[in-house]
Amino acid sequence: MQANETKLRVRYAETDQMGVVYYSNYLVWMEVGRVEYCRAAGFNYRDMEEEDGVLLAVVEAQCRYLHPARYDDEVIVSTQVRKAGQRGVQFGYEMRRAADGRLLATGETKHLFCGRDLKPTRLPAKRHAQFGL
Repeated sequence: MQANETKLRVRYAETDQMGVVYYSNYLVWMEVGRVEYCRAAGFNYRDMEEEDGVLLAVVEAQCRYLHPARYDDEVIVSTQVRKAGQRGVQFGYEMRRAADGRLLATGETKHLFCGRDLKPTRLPAKRHAQFGL
């Protein structure tokens, strides 16, 4: 599946004393993008947890900050699967200001598929296509 775009608006509570988005909020936005990517791929992440007992444990997260976002900016989070296997998946992200397309930040997260016992597991075959396998 190609990249999925999710729009969000910067809330005042997401900004710091300097009036820019506090750095940890970009990781939250990446999670929002990931959940919406799954929805666009034809499933709800929650259903994968409940029906299949498969959780996505974050094992690595990275974000590169290029330009600040500010209160009330509309931001587009572009999310795509960069790499997927039966044991895990890697997502890539771009966050752009909607008004001018300026690239604000890039990032990636790596996830391990785990069971409810938090031990590594394989992705069920019925989910392979949804992750591009």
